[in-house]
Amino acid sequence: MAHISFCWELGGGLGHAGRIRALALPLIARGHRVSLVLRDLVLPRRLLAELGLPALQAPLWLHSVSGLPPQPASLAEILLGCGYLDPDGLAGLCGGWRALFERDRPDLIVADYAPTALLAARSLGLRSAAVGPGFSVPPAAAPLPQFALQGEVAPARLAAAEARLLASANAVLDEQSAAPLAHACDLLRGDDTLLCTWPELDHYGRTATTEWLGPNLPADTGVAPDWPGGQGPRAFVYFPQPAPEQPDCLAALLRQGCRVLCYMPAVAAGKPPPLTHAALRYAHAPVALRRAFEDCALFVGMAGEASVTRALLGGVPALLLPHSAESFLLARRVRQLGAGINAREFAPAAGQGRDWDGMVRALLGGARHRAVAQDFARRYRGYQDGEQAALVAARLEALLP
Repeated sequence: MAHISFCWELGGGLGHAGRIRALALPLIARGHRVSLVLRDLVLPRRLLAELGLPALQAPLWLHSVSGLPPQPASLAEILLGCGYLDPDGLAGLCGGWRALFERDRPDLIVADYAPTALLAARSLGLRSAAVGPGFSVPPAAAPLPQFALQGEVAPARLAAAEARLLASANAVLDEQSAAPLAHACDLLRGDDTLLCTWPELDHYGRTATTEWLGPNLPADTGVAPDWPGGQGPRAFVYFPQPAPEQPDCLAALLRQGCRVLCYMPAVAAGKPPPLTHAALRYAHAPVALRRAFEDCALFVGMAGEASVTRALLGGVPALLLPHSAESFLLARRVRQLGAGINAREFAPAAGQGRDWDGMVRALLGGARHRAVAQDFARRYRGYQDGEQAALVAARLEALLP
């Protein structure tokens, strides 16, 4: 059978590893050999351990880059800061990926936010596919969309970043006598592009595409939710990393009468909690999200793809504190949908913090946000994780030589 290599280069969190796990399982069941090249070999270890697959460290850009804007305005500017600013530096990074592929000889490269893996595959004539949500799978044959996190960006700035990105990538391909890329977006799309999301949650708000494959959700294998006692509405909180405003947000939930179950990996690992209260309980391990949202009034998180999707599939509105361009765009889509609030879109008043109490009251007291979330849940009631993974696996098999 064929050898399929899953590659993850950029982006944090466990969503990438969860998607790789979901797609690897049906391919292994069909007899294919699967290997992994991962950005992080430590955090996803337990999630991927049952697969028993060899995992190698992905070649990564480890150097600081000066002269770029502090807030990226597009994927082009993100990639310029990750090795694509200079062709010579990119050639070294791409060489690491080429060496891995030349050693292991995969038949198909499957890239989860791994543009340099796709570049190396193209330089070697290997078949490739890009999988992921909207953020890392941009529209075809078009300029890379701007993020507009802080308002509109000058078109000349976007065009300059895109041109430089494309020039660096094509210089590396020319060095290997490989065909050049026509558009910067092609660097992230591979020979086939599998858009694993739904239109409501697409970071770029596309209104049409060839096929919406739905999300790859990690297995719901966490611990059962252990809620504090009492009568108040239940609020599930997931803060994968610390942020300054989290104590204020937790305090507002408690002031509004919520019983709060919070999972923070740092607290579970022994770090002192940011706040203590009789109605606030910290989970000692990742919580089974499907069960957490079965009887829950509110989700509070940092706009990770898996947690937001699970909340909406449970009909639960969300209060989101995004921490990156990707999470901000997803939080904005949830707000545009009407199923939640993106706290970063509400600037705090001069000399004051954000109105956390007002946002919590709006989500708990009004019926609009919950009605939208429940409508979303009804729309995708028949969605099955395993069926989606099997469909994507069949698409990948079709790409094999």
